[in-house]
Amino acid sequence: MLPTSATPQAAHAAGRGSLAHLPLPLFAAPMGLGGGGLAWREAAHVLGAPALVGEALLAAALVTWLLVTLLHLVRAAQHPEALREDLRHPVRSAFAGAFTIGLMILSAGLFRYLPEFARDLWLTAVVVHVGIGVWILRGLVTAPREAAALTPPLLIPLVGNVLAPTVGVTLGFPHISWMLFGIGVLLWVIVQPAILYRLIVGPPLPPRLRPSLVILLAPPSVALIALVRLTGQFGEAALALFGFAAMVALALATLAQQLVKIPFAVSWWAWTFPTAAFAIATQFYVRAFPDPMAAFFAWVVLLVATALLALVTAATLRAAWQGHLVAPET
Repeated sequence: MLPTSATPQAAHAAGRGSLAHLPLPLFAAPMGLGGGGLAWREAAHVLGAPALVGEALLAAALVTWLLVTLLHLVRAAQHPEALREDLRHPVRSAFAGAFTIGLMILSAGLFRYLPEFARDLWLTAVVVHVGIGVWILRGLVTAPREAAALTPPLLIPLVGNVLAPTVGVTLGFPHISWMLFGIGVLLWVIVQPAILYRLIVGPPLPPRLRPSLVILLAPPSVALIALVRLTGQFGEAALALFGFAAMVALALATLAQQLVKIPFAVSWWAWTFPTAAFAIATQFYVRAFPDPMAAFFAWVVLLVATALLALVTAATLRAAWQGHLVAPET
């Protein structure tokens, strides 16, 4: 007879290697890589940065999105109940929106190479993302949840609509882009106060979710980018959004020492896209108001965003090599 200790060890070993535990939030990885790529692509025009860096990161985002999507398709076929559980989860379900946001970012990356395909990709992403947003919004109003379920990832499927105009205007969809901008901004105004209320009165975010606080930087940064694309100018409203984004960035910077001490979790990817978006917003400011100090600040933000992206990518690859990405949550 086997020792009794062998049974839990065997169960643990079996659980570690199962795609059933593949995290849905892993779709934030192509978001971060693609956001970094777009930030470096913009920096090539505004700051004179090497153009190759941005294109390489966008290529990595494409490969990562395809790989993560393929793995989740296999997961859906082999472990459908595990995927359904994620989609019913009050926090993890929000990352379904990262799937389509990744597609929007890829359409921006592919536009200069395959414009017609990029248009079709963007339209597909928008339709699916709006559908996900309607599904999430329906769940919020028909199935009341505890305050603990109001977390920053909720901004991804709802406020994520504001990302669409950053690409849609260039692709030739100004009217749709304005409507999506309205959806994203108004939901931001509605949803973020609820999240802030939960953060203020508690309960505190669990350690694995604390990196998601950086998501609060994304809405004002992306809204600024979208507004400039839509109007063709960096006006007073864009300046107001930049001021708010800068304040949020500074507040988050004061938490950096606490955040980096948190053991690796897929939620680390929440650091990447928002900081990349803020880097682009900063470069838009430099383009509108050329100034050596502003350009220096833009370089600092870009390099910090890139360092975070490199750190999180390396940690994710190490976790994947060790089998931790497909281990059950503890």
